[in-house]
Amino acid sequence: MKPTLKLAPSMLSADFAKLAEEFKAIKDGGAHYLHIDVMDGIFVPSISFGMPVIKSIRKCTDMFFDVHLMIVDPVRYIEEFAKSGADLITFHLEATEDPQAVIDEIRRNNCKVGISIKPKTPFADVAPYMDKVDMLLVMTVEPGFGGQKMMPETLDKVREARAFVTEKGLTTDIQVDGGVKFDNINLPLEAGANVFVAGSAVFGPDTLGETKRFCEYLAKEQAE
Repeated sequence: MKPTLKLAPSMLSADFAKLAEEFKAIKDGGAHYLHIDVMDGIFVPSISFGMPVIKSIRKCTDMFFDVHLMIVDPVRYIEEFAKSGADLITFHLEATEDPQAVIDEIRRNNCKVGISIKPKTPFADVAPYMDKVDMLLVMTVEPGFGGQKMMPETLDKVREARAFVTEKGLTTDIQVDGGVKFDNINLPLEAGANVFVAGSAVFGPDTLGETKRFCEYLAKEQAE
């Protein structure tokens, strides 16, 4: 069965002076998730935002919150992110010594589970957890900064992941994040990804129009 193709615009590229309008635009345009990047300045160099911001924006949209934790020792904060409104919480394999404990904590808080790997982490390292999570996020750039170009070599891991999921009969989603544009989304799609994070390619002068363009393309590919 063909996996459902989904667009997850990244809030990091939105206009923070008008977030409610931006969220309405991507929802009206057909986006499936709102991707929320949480960065601590330790696991990655940048700092973004945390629970108070997520709790605040939860009041202005009912979109599915795809929360991507780029933080060290994520198990400490799972409960707070869940209470703030997360629907799916993704943590990095590299950020914890006990991935299963993080998975269990996310499940305990009634959220879907995502696990992510950085460009240099081999798929083999995350393979043992593929049947325990709802989504694998393959970073297609080094995490921490927006506006980077997609690293084509990372798509080999997407291919590995899709082959693994197919062989094992799993329903695990495969998400890509980093450098996804309208003119290159076909590359991770062809590699086997089915959830696509896009930031500056969606949010901008015509957020609604760009969201529609992506979602219409994905709908067409879904139908074929």
